[in-house]
Amino acid sequence: MEIDIMEIMKLIPHRYPFLLVDKIIEFEPKKKIVGIKNVTINEPYFQGHFPGHPIMPGALLIEAMAQVGCVLMFKSFDITPEEYVVYFMGIDKARFRKPVRPGDTVRFVLEPKTIKKKLSKMVGTAYVGEDVVCEAEIMAMIARK
Repeated sequence: MEIDIMEIMKLIPHRYPFLLVDKIIEFEPKKKIVGIKNVTINEPYFQGHFPGHPIMPGALLIEAMAQVGCVLMFKSFDITPEEYVVYFMGIDKARFRKPVRPGDTVRFVLEPKTIKKKLSKMVGTAYVGEDVVCEAEIMAMIARK
């Protein structure tokens, strides 16, 4: 099941420049989600993050991973964004393996390690091509607005 940017914007409250997911290309409720971020030189953070040698900040890779996880939570539990929000609660075991540069397409693969009615711990891996560029365990919680 593919989820386009218009549907993502209905689910999560982020907007430019903080919306870091372009589309979801694979989704299995409570099992797996795969999201895509196309990195372009037009991203605002490239103006100040290593000018002359632009790389995507690691914190934004983790944020993009969390946004993909947020979509997993909304779609797995069929909750509405009008009543609920998904909060990013924690990061464990974050590792940055290779730099992400303009022109790269980052593929985020998240699988729940534990998933309950309101809380999930997910294992995420970010790839550029076949190379792992980032990995982390993230925790998220569903809460009423």
